[in-house]
Amino acid sequence: MKNRPSMRNWIYLSLATCALSLGQVCASAQTYPDKPVRIISPFPAGGSVDLVARMVAVKLTENLGQQVVVDNRSGASGNIGTELVAHAAPDGYTLLVNTIPFVANAFLYKKLPYDPINDFIPVMQISTSPSLLAVHPSLPIRSVKELIALAKARPGQLNYGSAGPATNPHIAGELFNYLTKVNITVVHFKGGGPALIAAISGEVGIVFANFAETSAFVKAGRLRALGVSSAKRAPALPDVPTIAEAGVPGYEFTTWHGLWAPKGTPQAIVTLLSERLKKTMAAPDQAKRFADRGLAIVASSPGEFSAHVAAEYKKWGKVIKERGMHAD
Repeated sequence: MKNRPSMRNWIYLSLATCALSLGQVCASAQTYPDKPVRIISPFPAGGSVDLVARMVAVKLTENLGQQVVVDNRSGASGNIGTELVAHAAPDGYTLLVNTIPFVANAFLYKKLPYDPINDFIPVMQISTSPSLLAVHPSLPIRSVKELIALAKARPGQLNYGSAGPATNPHIAGELFNYLTKVNITVVHFKGGGPALIAAISGEVGIVFANFAETSAFVKAGRLRALGVSSAKRAPALPDVPTIAEAGVPGYEFTTWHGLWAPKGTPQAIVTLLSERLKKTMAAPDQAKRFADRGLAIVASSPGEFSAHVAAEYKKWGKVIKERGMHAD
């Protein structure tokens, strides 16, 4: 008992340990970054998330002074890569790029190995992009109204490709089903790239794919665009109507892309990342690269992105529950 430290000594020891840890964190923030930074893309190459990550990484490398690499860790509708970042060291060297499944998965899966609201720090909403409702040229459909009529005449017989349960194409397709009261069957693939290839080859007849991935194939005649998912027409395809004006009032679906750091990342590092990302997105050539792919740059502050994530969490939670969607 005599050798047992007193409560006062124990408190002093605890405070000293905390001070040492805080000092190490501060020192780490002051020298950040002193090694390569990794952006985890939780979806395969070829999709909009991967595209945005790679366009950001090129310029961010210049503005951080360290190599920024994209690491694809796909699977389970983005859950595998997202979980990896949730459990990564909060030092700014492992970041996450993601989109709507980041919030939607909380309602589609019975249990997630992470909390999208509490396990991450929002850094920036990078961009937004509409989706295109497109069909294989072999389908005798040239308008949204014709698609709805055919789907009602053949309930359950038409199909659309998805990047996986709870991904953007899946949600966009189910929103279309919900508003038009049709039943177009979803066929899940392992990412947006494979789903798009399936539509181009005719394996599936319909696709709700990101504009950035799809527009080139529409221009080449390999897919026929019926509508744009956003509230306004896309300047890159001005002759394609919005889905809402083409026959589905109230339909609007806009993809967004954002960057997060793990919970516990020092505020100094989050601020630095935000500032360097702002500079990255403001580069004239960057703006053109994004615009050419149908992407609109947002470049929000961490606070603005946090509010956006909270609003999207509420919005898609309501839609998913009303539609009865699930991924398990």
